[in-house]
Amino acid sequence: MTDDPKATPLEDICVAKGMRMTEQRRVIARVLEASSDHPDVEEVYRRAVAIDDNISISTVYRTVKLFEDAGIIARHDFRDGRSRYETVPDEHHDHLIDLRSGRVIEFRSEDIEALQEVIAERLGYRLVDHRLELYAVPIDDPKRR
Repeated sequence: MTDDPKATPLEDICVAKGMRMTEQRRVIARVLEASSDHPDVEEVYRRAVAIDDNISISTVYRTVKLFEDAGIIARHDFRDGRSRYETVPDEHHDHLIDLRSGRVIEFRSEDIEALQEVIAERLGYRLVDHRLELYAVPIDDPKRR
């Protein structure tokens, strides 16, 4: 843990993994921790530079790569041509991507989790990890709005 009472859990994880936390890394960590929308590097940069205009895009790229390599954040490629990031969640979840808006909706389904286990077992495997991404468009039904 850090001695900084304002340190976020993500910053504490970085320190616990032995990372030197510069002020710019702290800003980037805080931006990532506050994000609920799976931003790409350019969006992380826009948010970080609004806090500290001395942060360069290359610093954001290097820091995001460092955090990813350390297993602190997860990279997703949601078919939009850019890598998007989120902090590694405490609990597993899957994603539904709205192809019209690009919105990413996190969800968890015990039925899907159980079915994946059954499928792996039927094929002679023990499931150790998975990632599910659903790509969808909204149903144009006025009753569903």
